[in-house]
Amino acid sequence: MKSASPSLTAGTVYPILLAISLSHLLNDMMQSVIPAVYPLLKEKFGFTFAQIGVITLVFQLTSSILQPFVGRYADRRPRPYSLAVGMCFTLVGLLSLAFAPGFGTILFAVGMIGWGSSVFHPESSRVAQLASGGQKGLAQSIFQVGGNAGAALGPLLAALIVIPFGQVSIGCFALTALLAIFLLVRIGNWFRRQLVVATDRASAAAATPLPGLSRRKVRKALLILTLLVFSKYFYIACMTNYFTFFLMEKFSVTVSGAQYCLFAFLAASAAGTLIGGPIGDRYGRKYVIWGSILGAAPFTLLLPYVSLPWTIVLAVIIGLVISSAFSAIVVFATDLMPGKVGMIAGVFFGLMFGLGGIGSAFFGWLADRTSIEFIFRISTLLPLLGVVAGFLPNIATKRMG
Repeated sequence: MKSASPSLTAGTVYPILLAISLSHLLNDMMQSVIPAVYPLLKEKFGFTFAQIGVITLVFQLTSSILQPFVGRYADRRPRPYSLAVGMCFTLVGLLSLAFAPGFGTILFAVGMIGWGSSVFHPESSRVAQLASGGQKGLAQSIFQVGGNAGAALGPLLAALIVIPFGQVSIGCFALTALLAIFLLVRIGNWFRRQLVVATDRASAAAATPLPGLSRRKVRKALLILTLLVFSKYFYIACMTNYFTFFLMEKFSVTVSGAQYCLFAFLAASAAGTLIGGPIGDRYGRKYVIWGSILGAAPFTLLLPYVSLPWTIVLAVIIGLVISSAFSAIVVFATDLMPGKVGMIAGVFFGLMFGLGGIGSAFFGWLADRTSIEFIFRISTLLPLLGVVAGFLPNIATKRMG
């Protein structure tokens, strides 16, 4: 089967972009239930922070390991219905988590959800770029904002459903998985029709390298992007997995109240994601990446030392600023290696999940040996690494020249 180029469609196909964004919302909403129920699981099973970190590590690593391989395979042999198949893994994982009797079964459950994510993200990024009509930053942002909105809804739904009704109520999210499977089958039908009309000429055009960029410069740029993803997602791992514990310990916030505060951070992250892509299309992705990560540093440095109201305000600002980078990073990377959208998207989504998992395990281990407040003081330094974005090449300038 011929490989589909992300530029085959003549114009932006907004119904498909909205459908894949909604699917991303449902997928990441189900995934975000996992860290949202950590306080419940910790209390019910007596887990240590290190065990909480291991649960996240298993989830994030299974989310990341397969993604580059799935993406590379999909670049060569696209499978329109693989998205729906991957969601079936998530369905099994959710049902297993709802009835898990202990640590081992919980690890199996989150591993299954992670495998579903590994299949979902690379191919859905290909669908988004295929439907972009050339507005790749906008398309990636629309796709990504669905995921961030879903990640924000997870803690909110956990506070409304899982915390009051217990672990078994996680099974309610199986209905969400079934809805996502339905949507992904419909998207697969559209994707299959695009593959039928794919031409060798379009694929060859997509594979044309950028002028003025040697392989060495491309490798250097990819290394810089990897470092930026590290700084961003190590920090976000601390916020996503331990912000609730930080609020509960420092300010004596209730479990439900802490979940609402986490929702505010994640909702702001969703809004920030939508901004980054279109701005990158217009003014250059390098500057969006640079301003997003380094620009969050003043606010992260203040967060551990202020009162509760200011902590929430700063968390919202950090979410808005730091989350505008990822869409620009993914599109920047796929511009560096045209024709390999699935593989590159898989690599960077894999890095996002893998580094997030390692960060969660590391901060959990460190919290057991120090304190929750200490890890928040340490993590605030990570966005300062955003300074290296200044060394990225100016792709937009090279194309215009």
